[in-house]
Amino acid sequence: MARDITRGLVSGEGEFSDAVWAEVLSAVDRTYADLIDYQERLEAKNAELETMRSFLGSILASVSDVLIVVSRSGRVEEVSASLAARTGASTAGFAGRPVAELFAEADRPALVAAMKRAALDRRPVTLEAGLIAAGDTTPLELSLSPRLDERARVTGHVLTGRPLGELRQAYAQLAASHDELKAAQTLLVRNEKLASLGRLLAGVAHELNNPISFVYANAHALDRYATKFETYFDRVQAGADRADLVRLREDLRLDREIRNLREAVAGARDGAERVRDIVEDLRRLSSDGAGEMEAFDLAETARIAASWVMRGSKRAVGIGFPVSAPVMALGRPGHVQQVVMNLVQNALDAVEEGGHVDLSVAAEGGRAVLSVADDGPGVPDAVRTLIFDPFFTTKAVGQGTGLGLAISAKIAEEHGGQLRLCPTDKGACFRIDLPLAEGAA
Repeated sequence: MARDITRGLVSGEGEFSDAVWAEVLSAVDRTYADLIDYQERLEAKNAELETMRSFLGSILASVSDVLIVVSRSGRVEEVSASLAARTGASTAGFAGRPVAELFAEADRPALVAAMKRAALDRRPVTLEAGLIAAGDTTPLELSLSPRLDERARVTGHVLTGRPLGELRQAYAQLAASHDELKAAQTLLVRNEKLASLGRLLAGVAHELNNPISFVYANAHALDRYATKFETYFDRVQAGADRADLVRLREDLRLDREIRNLREAVAGARDGAERVRDIVEDLRRLSSDGAGEMEAFDLAETARIAASWVMRGSKRAVGIGFPVSAPVMALGRPGHVQQVVMNLVQNALDAVEEGGHVDLSVAAEGGRAVLSVADDGPGVPDAVRTLIFDPFFTTKAVGQGTGLGLAISAKIAEEHGGQLRLCPTDKGACFRIDLPLAEGAA
């Protein structure tokens, strides 16, 4: 073909020579265009490579943890500036060295075995090893990960390590922060309970004043009756005749006073029992609820908590207490009482004068369930997802902390239960479920 083209060109066959030259020039143009395209792509790849080198260099220079890139044969390829800073050597001085030489001799077999295990399992391996630094060793927690190519073949390893002292200090700080968080949470729970108790002080004083006044009045009556009986018995001891004693008995009205005496004793006993019940309820309510979980009657606990809220309320709102057999739940009665008080107080704040709040308790699906429903305006759709957030409140400034429902939900969660807003056609309904006590139906 080359001879033909040459012959055609030399012999002067113009038409044939022009076609050949056109073909040659076209091939040259294509080759040149391919070379230009290849050069552009090569320059783009070089730019990407340079960017990647710069990126990797900035990473190696900025990471605070020790970072070592190792080849498949176990020799160092790249190290971070933090390694050089810890050892006092230059980063270039590590290249080509066996990575095991950087660590204490006693830890080298474990390091080599970890590299083999990481390559075999294709997943990171964690171990502890002492880094040789300035004649001493610094214990590191190493994470050793295999490097894989596009065919998932192991091409080396990457070692990252942090001094164990720093890790232990970080863990200690984390534990201290966790303890502080728990203490703050406990303080919030107690502060919210104190806020609830503060709203009930007036009702407590009124409730205690009534039975105590009753006992006090009956004590005065008993003193008067005792004086009359002493007068009568003194005349008996003085030897008065029957007629005088009958007349004195009529004058002192002893027959009626004997009946009144029994009523006064019964009244005093009733007042004292009411004081005892109030003090017992207050003692249960003011307990911090800490300690181990215990079995308690959820219906009775709800009745006590709701009655205390009603005692402190000045509004004419009806309330329906749970009427059911004992429902034995497992938990801390003091905390559960606080939840009930928060729910009942919120319901009372929501309803108008003459409104109504209903409490119900039942055992459903292996859970002890308490519901608090009211006939108020209900919860708007816009805030249904926010009502359990801390410090969120729809009440006026100074009338609510915004912590009641958040703390109540947290208490329910700590008991292995849940506090949620129930769907209802009218008003609002909150429902809390708790674990049933062992053996409870």
